[in-house]
Amino acid sequence: MEHQALGDSLWVFVIIGGFIILGVAIAIAKMRNKVTPEQERMTEEATHRLYEEQSREDAARG
Repeated sequence: MEHQALGDSLWVFVIIGGFIILGVAIAIAKMRNKVTPEQERMTEEATHRLYEEQSREDAARG
């Protein structure tokens, strides 16, 4: 019976450790994935240009 308790506590440790590792990995990824205001502005401008181009193409098709 003691052997089973040891196995159960090992799984609890593995699961809790996995959640902690996953949380740390997500936090690090979010910190490294910062976008500067200039990058955001350039992305927005490019998106608007693509939408306008698509609208023109759609209007030309009828």
